[in-house]
Amino acid sequence: MVSKNQIKLVKSLQQKKYRNQQGLFVVEGIKAVRELLDSEFKTYAIFTTDVSVLDGHDEAVESVTNAELRKMSGLTTPNTVLGVFEMAKAGNIDFSDWILAVDEVRDPGNLGTIIRLCDWFGIKHLVCSENTVDCYNPKTLQATMGSIARVQVGYTDLEEFLGKTDLPIFGAFMEGRAVYNTKMPKKGILVMGNEANGISSEVQALVSEKISIPQFGKSTTESLNVATATAILLNEIRSARHRRAPAK
Repeated sequence: MVSKNQIKLVKSLQQKKYRNQQGLFVVEGIKAVRELLDSEFKTYAIFTTDVSVLDGHDEAVESVTNAELRKMSGLTTPNTVLGVFEMAKAGNIDFSDWILAVDEVRDPGNLGTIIRLCDWFGIKHLVCSENTVDCYNPKTLQATMGSIARVQVGYTDLEEFLGKTDLPIFGAFMEGRAVYNTKMPKKGILVMGNEANGISSEVQALVSEKISIPQFGKSTTESLNVATATAILLNEIRSARHRRAPAK
């Protein structure tokens, strides 16, 4: 039987302050928990109402009742499994490929989708400004669909980070050069900005090339959602690499 202290600890991890204090975060759902169990994240505890769904992962698994899982969960309807994992320690960044950087992205769903896009397009490193939403926010984690297991996410002074690199820095702007007319190199840094204000002026000063996604329709839409724009630009980056690859 799960203890009251365990329930209290897990519930507290819904808040960033306690996640940082404990160095722990919560992931819910069978698929997402399985992804984390198969990753390099260290397991702290796993709670489930059905141990059979985690066949082959018996470490630290504790059977709980539906009522107990509801007390720990941040979801309206808990999804069978809740995992508690240790936060990843910052690792070295591989500068041999493209890196994605986000400047003040505030919406958890947007950041989660961006992490999932990094996973899809093989971007191993996501560098976030210090005031970007927490990647361990439960809503962010839900949106990653388990991709947090394969993308290294780090937080830093983005202005300082970009100021030290020799890689070309591409920034997404409404008034930038059309990405379809831009030659994308083999490696670089793509910077995406805040949902409402775009890339900050401090970071903008470090961008070596401004790029944009042309609008073909005649709608009054002011801009694309940051995650949607990220998907289009990452696709162009990878398409350029594909075009350079020798035919088999």
